Amino acid sequence: MNFLRGVMGGQSAGPQHTEAETIQKLCDRVASSTLLDDRRNAVRALKSLSKKYRLEVGIQAMEHLIHVLQTDRSDSEIIGYALDTLYNIISNDEEEEVDDVEEENSTRQSEDLGSQFTEIFIKQQENVTLLLSLLEEFDFHVRWPGVKLLTSLLKQLGPQVQQIILVSPMGVSRLMDLLADSREVIRNDGVLLLQALTRSNGAIQKIVAFENAFERLLDIISEEGNSDGGIVVEDCLILLQNLLKNNNSNQNFFKEGSYIQRMKPWFEVGDENTGWSAQKVTNLHLMLQLVRVLVSPTNPPGATSSCQKAMFQCGLLQQLCTILMATGVPADILTETINTVSEVIRGYQVNQDYFASVNAPSNPPRPAIVVLLMSMVNERQPFVLRCAVLYCFQCFLYKNQKGQGEIVSTLLPSTIDATGNSVSAGQLLCGGLFSTDSLSNWCAAVALAHALQENATQKEQLLRVQLATSIGNPPVSLLQQCTNILSQGDKIDRRGSKIQTRVGLLMLLCTWLSNCPIAVTHFLHNSANVPFLTGQIAENLGEEEQLVQGLCALLLGISIYFNDNSLESYKKEKLKQLIEKRIGKENFIEKLGFISKHELYSRASQKPQPNFPSPEYMIFDHEFTKLVKELEGVITKAIYKSSEEDKKEEEVKKTLEQHDNIVTHYKNMIREQDLQLEELKQQVSTLKCQNEQLQTAVTQQVSQIQQHKDQYNLLKIQLGKDNQHQGSYSEGAQMNGIQPEEIGRLREEIEELKNNQELLQSKLTEKDSVIENLKSSQTSGTNEQSSAIVSARDSEQVAELKQELATLKSQLNSQSVEITKLQTEKQELLQKTEVFAKSVEVQGETETVIATKTTDVEGRLSALLQETKELKNEIKALSEERTAIKEQLDSSNSTIAILQTEKDKLELEITDSKKEQDDLLVLLADQDQKILSLKNKLKDLGHPVEEEDELESGDQEDEDDESEDPGKDLDHI
Repeated sequence: MNFLRGVMGGQSAGPQHTEAETIQKLCDRVASSTLLDDRRNAVRALKSLSKKYRLEVGIQAMEHLIHVLQTDRSDSEIIGYALDTLYNIISNDEEEEVDDVEEENSTRQSEDLGSQFTEIFIKQQENVTLLLSLLEEFDFHVRWPGVKLLTSLLKQLGPQVQQIILVSPMGVSRLMDLLADSREVIRNDGVLLLQALTRSNGAIQKIVAFENAFERLLDIISEEGNSDGGIVVEDCLILLQNLLKNNNSNQNFFKEGSYIQRMKPWFEVGDENTGWSAQKVTNLHLMLQLVRVLVSPTNPPGATSSCQKAMFQCGLLQQLCTILMATGVPADILTETINTVSEVIRGYQVNQDYFASVNAPSNPPRPAIVVLLMSMVNERQPFVLRCAVLYCFQCFLYKNQKGQGEIVSTLLPSTIDATGNSVSAGQLLCGGLFSTDSLSNWCAAVALAHALQENATQKEQLLRVQLATSIGNPPVSLLQQCTNILSQGDKIDRRGSKIQTRVGLLMLLCTWLSNCPIAVTHFLHNSANVPFLTGQIAENLGEEEQLVQGLCALLLGISIYFNDNSLESYKKEKLKQLIEKRIGKENFIEKLGFISKHELYSRASQKPQPNFPSPEYMIFDHEFTKLVKELEGVITKAIYKSSEEDKKEEEVKKTLEQHDNIVTHYKNMIREQDLQLEELKQQVSTLKCQNEQLQTAVTQQVSQIQQHKDQYNLLKIQLGKDNQHQGSYSEGAQMNGIQPEEIGRLREEIEELKNNQELLQSKLTEKDSVIENLKSSQTSGTNEQSSAIVSARDSEQVAELKQELATLKSQLNSQSVEITKLQTEKQELLQKTEVFAKSVEVQGETETVIATKTTDVEGRLSALLQETKELKNEIKALSEERTAIKEQLDSSNSTIAILQTEKDKLELEITDSKKEQDDLLVLLADQDQKILSLKNKLKDLGHPVEEEDELESGDQEDEDDESEDPGKDLDHI
């Protein structure tokens, strides 16, 4: 504050004394007046003076205005005046017209005042927090000036204000509510506020993005008409760029939220291209830049490829290609569209394949690549457009071996169109490479170098290219033609830079020969190439030619490093000797270092896009700078190596190659095994499916069998009832002939089964008694040693007896079930015999009746004959049932035999257990004797000893408790 007073006192032109007094009086009224109307009028007057007398009002009234904001929040009018006054003090917007001479001084002074007043305001962080709380007021006269004031604070001292807002509770969230305001003025100024807030602050950018900013901004853009919208669309796009640029988290959130799909309608410009207003051009330019932010080469590769995939799937790439091939598009939009398409397809195979299939709407249709290359090699096209086309071609070939092969194939003799009706990409590149325009030479050489980048196959294929130089002369290889043009130097009159053509050709040759010994052999086969290179390097030329010397040194070094010594006259050792004699090793390394020391080298190495202010700066390619970094060190080492070291290195290379071959062999084996494993896994999965299907089928069949059994049992019951009903009318003599024998046999079998059951029950009782004896013997032991001995021996026996009991019980249960079945069948047969007996008595009575009533006998005889036939059929069915019952009896007999053998085993085990029990009793007797002797000793020593009666009574009580529930003891065992 004192500093500002000093500035005010030092000004030559200040306000009159009356205005200073007026401002002072108004400030006093604001500070001391008790009536709200007086304070409001005073603040309104300060607002009217604040624009003209900015410094004075700021010095004297700022504290009073902040106090008004704190105390008079209930009155929106005075708050609005105070906020407007503070905005006029802090803002640097000059509304008055200033002369040209005084303009610079006034703007500089206003900027200083704005930053100083801002520093005073934010010195107390509570002032910014107070301003954020005022923005929650819905009143227009409070919210709008508050938004403008906060925006001005951010413009003056952005990082400091950003930090205060970031640490204040819900600070960013309050500002995000401005985008949802129904009043367009506040909403639009809210967008400007968020622009200033999110500039260069990643933390605030993330908070704003997660506060649903993308959704709101895209809604505003669509409501305003997308690219046809006004300046509001421009502001929203700038804010989106702030949120997404260099912010991987927000980019991923934008992609995951499916917001890329909502960008497609932006580029639906329509067929009528007449309405290209300046605002539409600006909007579309920003939209294209926003797409490039998402697929920038500086982003992480995974994030870039996922965005490229989404852009192809939603049709955004197709829409961009439509603009690319449309007519009437402004030049700057077309250039930016080419750059955008370049980065959308860069390094992503699917997008590159689609771009290769795009055709221009011409007659006949031509590939888009060919149309773009025609623009690149045409010197009448704008320089920026030609750079964009070169970048597009480079991105199309980046990590795209398929595309590289297609481009090189257009140069091979077998694929060239003999009729000459269509122009291929290879022909356009050759035409540009050998034209008289140096910029076309450079662009074509770099484009062709990208067709060979990291692709040894295409480097070898390009050696087959033959060029017809003139009529009557034999064709010359492309490699030979490049070296011929290089050796001619400045002899050919060219338009543009002097060294641009030679630099382009040298970069092409270096890329071609690197990692390709066959190309090196072809290059060295021409005896004029090595003398030309050594001559260029050895000369002392000017600064412009030093770059050419460095590139020649690099090319010669590549010829040494990648030399396979197939040419006797140009082996590695001879070339090194030649360098030492003609140039000198130190001089050669110095010339080689001219490349990386060039001022344009570092500029080209920063970004892949060839972005140059003018053609003279177009010297280096980005990918070539990577090659120089890779080869400069190894060439330097190769020059200083001796022949022995070279031999050792070759041997190491051979061993490494052998090792690589072995590794590749094992890799192939592993791949084959992986394939076999996958096939076996598939077979296992199919077998599992089949197994599950068969198991389901088995379960279904089992259920069906069970159903059939149930139906069979029901039919048997029904048939038995029918037999009882019809047996009263059957002939008693025939049935009595069969039934008594069957019944007798069944009774005998049932009696045998009962006897067996009784025997088994007796065995069970014996077993139970043995177990109880063992338990009593186990519990009778009071000494720890005796209990340990008994438990150690008896635990195994008890477990075995328990298992035997379980098996016996299960067998008894099955036997009891079979016995119950047989008893039920016996009862049914007994009922049938009783019925037959009754029928005999009824027949005796009928015979006496027949003697008296002979007239009725003849009618009944016919019915009896019919019934006899039916009974015979039933007898057959009963005989079948009898056989089935016999089979069941056989099975029961077999089970009885099994039980008999198990009974014998149990008897043997019981005898063994009795013997062991006798041994245990002997041991217990010994223990009792020892215990008595010990008790006597204790009594002699005077220690109290419990009486045996008490112990026995306690043991007896325990035995009584155990005898009450023997089942629990059995379960416990």
